[in-house]
Amino acid sequence: MPNINPRIRSLDDLLGVAREVANTAAPEDKPAQTANNGIQMLSPQIIRGFRGHPFRLYEGDRLNDLVESISENGVLVPAIVRKIEPDENGFEYEMLAGHNRQNAASLAHRELPCIVKENLSDHDAWIYVIETNVLQRSFSEMLPSEKAAVLALRYSKMICQGRRNDIIEELKRLENPDEIRENKTCGIDCHKSKSRDVVGAEYNLKGRAVANYLRINELSVALKIRIDDGEFTIAAAVQLSYLEQEEQQMVEAVLSENEYKVNEGKAVLLREYTGKLTPERAKQILSGEFSRKPKKSTAAAFKVKPAIYKKYFTASITQKEFDSIVDEALALYFAQKEAAAV
Repeated sequence: MPNINPRIRSLDDLLGVAREVANTAAPEDKPAQTANNGIQMLSPQIIRGFRGHPFRLYEGDRLNDLVESISENGVLVPAIVRKIEPDENGFEYEMLAGHNRQNAASLAHRELPCIVKENLSDHDAWIYVIETNVLQRSFSEMLPSEKAAVLALRYSKMICQGRRNDIIEELKRLENPDEIRENKTCGIDCHKSKSRDVVGAEYNLKGRAVANYLRINELSVALKIRIDDGEFTIAAAVQLSYLEQEEQQMVEAVLSENEYKVNEGKAVLLREYTGKLTPERAKQILSGEFSRKPKKSTAAAFKVKPAIYKKYFTASITQKEFDSIVDEALALYFAQKEAAAV
């Protein structure tokens, strides 16, 4: 069963608590305060971002609008964090759902209302991170690397034990307690049908597309940013994903120092050097200095003179008919020549 405080019966309960304490400033060293309904008010400075968080944070006007709203009204919707052992940077909690709210609250010098999870496994923590974003945003609106992260989670074993359903139900209850719908995406029988086609069906994707996104999830963070920014295609990204991490760093270094473009042809050529790519070769390929030379045909090209083919063919003959007749005639010719030699 989801770990939900029984006294939290509606979103109004949550928002009411948030509004009640939202106008309190957030001194950095102030200890956590426990409010009603199990929500704790925490300083954003003692919460670290989720390690490997795959979603981009708000920037520009969107961030400014959120900061302005929080400055005036406080944080109205609680974040979800998990308790961790204090680390060398002084962090005592890890953010699961609410990275943008935390960032804006920090800029607005506000405390953050949080639902604190304790003794939460890494697998469950990852599900909170992914599912919160899926519920709040349309999959089609996500960036390529974000879609890759979602599909990688769906395809992995960690969600095939009914736990995902519990977490989704909890998140929906917090968002809208009156509209909880049973989620049947991946239940106890998930292990029987964990294929690309089944995962893709949830998002109207072909199995091949799912496979491509799973490959993109293997890219380095820097290259994921580049594909999200539209610097190269998914097809090129798939090829680059087969490079070792050190080799991907080489590619990123070359791209950072130059204005080279990456197309699928260059990416394919880079992949051919997997395990043996050097910075020099990476630069040669990306600059276009080194490319695959077209193979010369081993067969000589012959042309039939008009005076010859006009003896045997009319102008209405098709290329297919011409090739068939020539092939048959040559086969007969060489067969007769071989027989005569015997």
